[in-house]
Amino acid sequence: MDEILALYGADRRPCGQAPRSQVRRENLRHATTAVVVHDGNGSIYVHRRTDTKDVYPGLYDFAAGGCVLAGEDPSDAARRELAEELGIAGVPIRPLWETSYADDVEDYVGFIFEATYDGPVRHQPEEVAWGAWVPVKEVVGHIDGTLEPWTFVPDTLACAGAWLRTLPR
Repeated sequence: MDEILALYGADRRPCGQAPRSQVRRENLRHATTAVVVHDGNGSIYVHRRTDTKDVYPGLYDFAAGGCVLAGEDPSDAARRELAEELGIAGVPIRPLWETSYADDVEDYVGFIFEATYDGPVRHQPEEVAWGAWVPVKEVVGHIDGTLEPWTFVPDTLACAGAWLRTLPR
């Protein structure tokens, strides 16, 4: 089924809706969420996207998230995506900021959140190929190439990479 996504204007407010396939095909401005999950011990949850994802397949990400559906509040979308991708539900999420991102395949208003959680993680097999708790220092090392370089999704890096470097290591 082709989900109906919320379209957003330059003012970062909803202005319409369109099927996901059209949003992807025409790179229409929409909204997404990203939730960085901390374990309370200096690590964050990092996952690798499946090779079948429609955007940035096979790349690493340090946030769970996805598109905001038509009529959906971004915080509800963040909770829904966190539960779908990582099986994490019922935990408080804290809004951090809104931002914008655009490249050749994405154009969106991003709603960035964080959560603290140290329980079990259950991957959605269609979206997540691998995941683990990784110390922030190591994540930054993989991004910077001081450790084995991992290729991270460019949008999460652009929207939250600088903030990630401010976390305690």
